[in-house]
Amino acid sequence: MTASPEQSYHFGVMRRAIELIDEGGEGMTLDRLASEMGMSAAHFQRIFSAWVGVSPKRYQQYLTLGHAKALLDNRCTLLEAADRAGLSGTGRLHDLFLRWEAMSPGDFARKGAGLTVHWGWFDSPFGPALVMGTDKGICGIGFAPQAGDAAVMADLTGRWPKATFLEAPERLRAWVAAAFDAKGQTPLHLMGAPFQIKVWEALLTIPPGHVTTYSQIAQAIGHPKAVRAVGTAVGRNPIGLLIPCHRALRKSGGLGGYHWGLPVKRAMLARESARADV
Repeated sequence: MTASPEQSYHFGVMRRAIELIDEGGEGMTLDRLASEMGMSAAHFQRIFSAWVGVSPKRYQQYLTLGHAKALLDNRCTLLEAADRAGLSGTGRLHDLFLRWEAMSPGDFARKGAGLTVHWGWFDSPFGPALVMGTDKGICGIGFAPQAGDAAVMADLTGRWPKATFLEAPERLRAWVAAAFDAKGQTPLHLMGAPFQIKVWEALLTIPPGHVTTYSQIAQAIGHPKAVRAVGTAVGRNPIGLLIPCHRALRKSGGLGGYHWGLPVKRAMLARESARADV
């Protein structure tokens, strides 16, 4: 099964909680949060725990603005070390239950001409998600809570303007279930320029609950001076969550941008960190 509608509802609650925590800081207690959400403390705690598996009080620390810096201090993955430890390539992909196939530069230059892309909307732990895939695997995942359905659709279809797009969620359902449940195999069809694909491959080496920096990615792919270009490639990642661009941070510890909205990025990082600590 794909993520349930309850999970999308829970993310909506989390998104509002993030806003309230930002406004109230550490003074935003459980009782006050629950009151602001129009819920009892017990009901609010159940929703939190169902979504992430830890209490609201513990989860709150992962949503603070200082959490990104703490991740850099304690869980910053050096990609070269990860490679030596066997965390990249097929070893890491096996752990993530992923495999990928990259389109050729010539296919990329043709902007999807002759390619059929199936698409459908699915509930996800981070709100409504638009998922696209070819016969080879998932090629796009976009999250709508921040941008809206129409903008996400225009964004992904605009990546490959000459492709044929067909609504066919049943063609994607098994892959989507594996992707959001982290069970089974989710093949990916990486559709981008060669430099972009190198960056996305590097992102796939970062374990859940860990982060890296744009400069470390640039070093890992052999282009140490191309930090800005790496940032652009990270932002152009079409497969949200599965290619974990949310795990890339600025060297300062700042979150940087996120194509599908910073509240989604913060929620992804917080949820992964909380689960890694359980």
